[in-house]
Amino acid sequence: MNRPIPARHPDRPRPVPVAIRTMARLLGIGAPTPQEWQRLGERLTVGDEPIDRLVEWMAGVGISQTRPLFEQALAHGIAAVPDAPAPLREFFAEVETMPDWVDPAKLRRGQRALRRGGADGMYVARDVSLLGGYQFSGFNKTLLRTGALEKGSNKRFAETMQWAMDVIAEGGLDRFGSGYRSTLRVRFIHGLVRRHVGAMPDWRADEWGVPINQTDMAATLIGALVAPAIGAAGMGVVLRPKDYDAVAHLTRYVGWLMGVEDEWLPRGFRDSIRVLYHTLGALAEPDESSKQLAMPMADDPMIWHYDNMPALRRRLARAQHLSITSGFLGPRTMRSLGLRPHVPWYPVLRLPVNVARSVAAVAVPGGLERATARGEREHRALMRRIVGDDTATIGESAEHVSTLA
Repeated sequence: MNRPIPARHPDRPRPVPVAIRTMARLLGIGAPTPQEWQRLGERLTVGDEPIDRLVEWMAGVGISQTRPLFEQALAHGIAAVPDAPAPLREFFAEVETMPDWVDPAKLRRGQRALRRGGADGMYVARDVSLLGGYQFSGFNKTLLRTGALEKGSNKRFAETMQWAMDVIAEGGLDRFGSGYRSTLRVRFIHGLVRRHVGAMPDWRADEWGVPINQTDMAATLIGALVAPAIGAAGMGVVLRPKDYDAVAHLTRYVGWLMGVEDEWLPRGFRDSIRVLYHTLGALAEPDESSKQLAMPMADDPMIWHYDNMPALRRRLARAQHLSITSGFLGPRTMRSLGLRPHVPWYPVLRLPVNVARSVAAVAVPGGLERATARGEREHRALMRRIVGDDTATIGESAEHVSTLA
């Protein structure tokens, strides 16, 4: 049976970023078929039934009473919760059983490949995937209703980066590993947000669909993990073909933990480009909310933490990150985000440095291990630059929603 399609779904695919469109053509990936296009529209009305069902039960009993049980199962397993209530037991029995298709060796390879991206890989995640994502106004309807402007984009990115660091950490996707826990915690927060925002009197489901729906989640998932690996290649951080397939495999498992339906989980690198290409074409055009969210984020480097010459380095960092956004998204998208296009000087300067490092990583004995360790150090340094002596807690910027559930 066909589901109703929200008004935000266009009659035909919208233009997608040139880099993604070009890569899709090189890989022989065509536009979605009419049936695939129909499906993309229908899944705008679908959330994540297992976590939504659990959140409904938790809210009915009381979040303050049930959240500690959730956290205990998350950290130690459902077997560690004495007399676990049936809804909690059912959810964790499913997520604690790793699918047969998961290849732990591939997960480790994907994690190490993403760690080798270092700071430049995280820059792409911030300046292209997250900042550029504000052009898709369908996302923004939910973000604004969870207090994104009041909480601030700097905190949101720090939380997103912490999640990514947990996911790609050595052992992070093991059962009860840091990435496993962080991903399920994000999934829980998504369930709270869907329940809270979907019940708001100004939420127009016939126009926007369900908050944090399957189509949006699929695009966000690929944009958060695969797109930075692709974008980092544009700055010279080049991986081997098997590494890109391993990143896609990691993305598939993370998406499974996150509650993304199987049809949107990539089977390989080429398939990840297909999912990204098709979902981006289904997302909403920029509107005033795009500028509301993008412009403050562009200024976030002005509050970052530097030990020496902070005023000068903050201005330089702002210009640097805007040059990355301009280089990958282009002048038209920059203007739609309310930002002035910049010369892409930083990607140009980094290209030869990263190409040399990429060659050395595979050509010199021990090079891959050193490159991975360097990337980890750069991640930690970037996080300290963003939050200073504070810590980034997954879901903290939306935590207030749990008190309203």
